[in-house]
Amino acid sequence: MILPWLVAAVAGVAAPVLTIVMLSDGHISAPPYPFAGPVLALGLMSVAMITAAAAGQMRVGLMLGVAAGAGLVLLIWALGVGAPLPAPLTGLAVIVASTSFAARGALFARSAAERGWWIALAIVAGEGAILLTAAASPEHLPAWLLALLPAQWASTAIGAALNGPGMGRALWELAALAGTGAATLLVASLWPRRWPYLIMCGTWLALSALVWLHQGAPSI
Repeated sequence: MILPWLVAAVAGVAAPVLTIVMLSDGHISAPPYPFAGPVLALGLMSVAMITAAAAGQMRVGLMLGVAAGAGLVLLIWALGVGAPLPAPLTGLAVIVASTSFAARGALFARSAAERGWWIALAIVAGEGAILLTAAASPEHLPAWLLALLPAQWASTAIGAALNGPGMGRALWELAALAGTGAATLLVASLWPRRWPYLIMCGTWLALSALVWLHQGAPSI
């Protein structure tokens, strides 16, 4: 099927590129750039999760997610709307987020076969709507709700790398992405047994609680 690949290309590459170009065209002239984290997080989430689900292989989503994230980061830096931080910081955030999202896509492929990418698309749309709402009007959404969203974790981590001064404020988000990614891979490896879902859900809720408790913590 070519449809999921087209959807991933539009949602994960074309739409973020257009958004970055439009928002950077004289509308924002000084850091921080609040749109950078959400746009990149949704871009690589769309690519990594949907393509992994469509291909049925995590490594496909991981490679394409990292490639999309790297391309968007380079575009942001080229347009001068990102802090010139060392590339390893941003690269770490992109790789960890892409791994977590690709793992979820691979699980959807194993559990729902050809319909897996539709599940991935629905999750991207749902988390994306909340993430963009939070970026536009953060006061309208409770902190606990945002703490539940892996897309928000990725947005915080990537935004911290792009806007500076570093990753101190996003260490828990990175840990949460890595932890949920590992739990998701466990579930996928043990499918069709269902009990590992309890481990994944428990891990997700526990890490969400840690992210919520550490929101706004001083950077280190």
